[in-house]
Amino acid sequence: MEMRGPLTLSFLAYASDLVLQAKTGRKKGHEIWLHVPMEPGSLDIDPGPNVLLTGLPPKKLLSILRWNLDQLKNYVGINNHMGSRFTAETDSMRIMMGELKRRGLAFLDSITSPKSSGTKIAREIGVPVTKRNIFLDHDNDLSAINRQLSMVEMLAKRQGRAIAIGHPRETSLKALELWLNTLNSKGFQL
Repeated sequence: MEMRGPLTLSFLAYASDLVLQAKTGRKKGHEIWLHVPMEPGSLDIDPGPNVLLTGLPPKKLLSILRWNLDQLKNYVGINNHMGSRFTAETDSMRIMMGELKRRGLAFLDSITSPKSSGTKIAREIGVPVTKRNIFLDHDNDLSAINRQLSMVEMLAKRQGRAIAIGHPRETSLKALELWLNTLNSKGFQL
C-alpha cells in the first residue's frame, strides 16, 4: 500500500481486517477491488471459505456470492481468486454477472483458465469487464518477475494498455517497487 501508484489492490473477501485494509489503500490513492474465491480446476486446492461452486442451486450460489460482495463497500468490482472451474461454467457465471450488474460492479477476469466465459458473459449481460494480460509471479524469482514486467511494457506500447496481476510476496513487491520508479521516465502511466 505504500508503493507509488495508483495501483489496483484486490482483497480477499474473507481477509481479516478487510475494511481497514481497504480504507488504508483508498487513503493512499489506490483503487480497491474484491477478490472473490471461486471453484478451482483441481479439487485438491483449497480456495478458502465461502467459495462460489459450480452445481450449486441458484439460490445457494446467490447467497454465497452476496455474502462475499457484502464484506466490503465502495469498491470498483471483483476478480476471481482461483476459479478455473467456476469461470468456465456459463450458468453459474450468468448468475454471478446478474448480481454484479444489479450492484453496478465490474469484473476483472484473471483468466485462470483458457475456458473462462467471464468476458463473454459479462458483455452479454452488460457488466463492465476487462481481463488480465500477464501474471507477474507464477515463478517467484526476481529475474523472472522482471521479465514479466518487461512484457507488460511491450504489451502496453503495442496495444495502449496492459493489465498485470501479481501477489504480495516479498520478491514480487521488491521487483514492482523498483519497476514503478522507472515508469515516468519510460513514458508509462498507471
